[in-house]
Amino acid sequence: MRTTARGLSERYGCTALKKNPDSHIWVNEIREEDEIYGSYLVRTKRLGMTRNGDPFLSLTLADRSGEIEGKVWERANELSALFDEGDVIEVAGRANSYRGQLQVTLSGLKVVKEVPDISLFLEKSSKSISEMMGSLREILGEITDSHMRALVEKFLSDRHFMSLFKKAPAAKNFHHNYIGGLLEHTLSVCQLARMVADHYPELDRNLLLTGAFLHDIGKVNELQFERQIDYTDEGRLLGHLVSGVSMVKQKLGALKNFPTEISLRLEHLILSHHGTHEFGSPKRPKFLEAFALHLIDDLDAKVNGLGRFIEKDTQKGDWTDFNRLFERYFLKGRVQSAEENEDPGLREDKRQRALF
Repeated sequence: MRTTARGLSERYGCTALKKNPDSHIWVNEIREEDEIYGSYLVRTKRLGMTRNGDPFLSLTLADRSGEIEGKVWERANELSALFDEGDVIEVAGRANSYRGQLQVTLSGLKVVKEVPDISLFLEKSSKSISEMMGSLREILGEITDSHMRALVEKFLSDRHFMSLFKKAPAAKNFHHNYIGGLLEHTLSVCQLARMVADHYPELDRNLLLTGAFLHDIGKVNELQFERQIDYTDEGRLLGHLVSGVSMVKQKLGALKNFPTEISLRLEHLILSHHGTHEFGSPKRPKFLEAFALHLIDDLDAKVNGLGRFIEKDTQKGDWTDFNRLFERYFLKGRVQSAEENEDPGLREDKRQRALF
């Protein structure tokens, strides 16, 4: 059993937020029977009733390393009134396992009025923002159509848009849902689009690359990401597909003689890239580049989202916990190559013989 702060701050009193950042125990480092003391973001909060009719509080606590369930069994109504979802709370408690899942039973909490470092609670892309932007600009520099290139440059030269674009997440939950996620996802989609255009010369390379860059630009208006990722009013009322088309139309207003046919196709690429009405597209893809963009976007989102789900899974054994979105379990780990399975001594012997 580990105790993560000085006597759990007067034994669960939660009297003061520790100033030493090294005192924070990351969610992904919490183990069963650990005593926990620290500050965490409240992602979700729900009041419930036990079978005996006693109130309890169920929380999702998070930092940038992940999230964990928290339970409050005593004074639930009183403590619930102190904070809301999106607040940061200082907690004391003990980690335990329930039905194979790790959770923290809280014995004390209080609201943190002044958050010392918001970066504790929002995960960031592991990739360099400047390097990703350099790679993105390089790909977009391959667009040879003067009209589409001019439209792309309108966005790249918009300082307000670019400041948001570099920081925004690509989603609230499933994929690239972290600071810099939108840039990371857009770059990946553009990289895949370039490869697909090389493989299928019948595709309009300029149109596909431009659409790949523009397809999710509306997310800078759809999502807010100060303490946690959530939808803005515009995001809930319009969504990023409609917002993205509106942003393109605004930029087109400053470009003279932009061909109507190109603008219609670019707008369709944005509106149709989710593929079906069921997944939020007001229009289904109706030309080759639109089909290609939808499939590329879907591939990148699922590889990232599922990869992170598998990576963060805490179930023991070879299989993940049940994934409700995809309604299945996933096999963890990867196939080892023959070289990895080979005896290290035998590998060294082969290497030595190869030298002579």
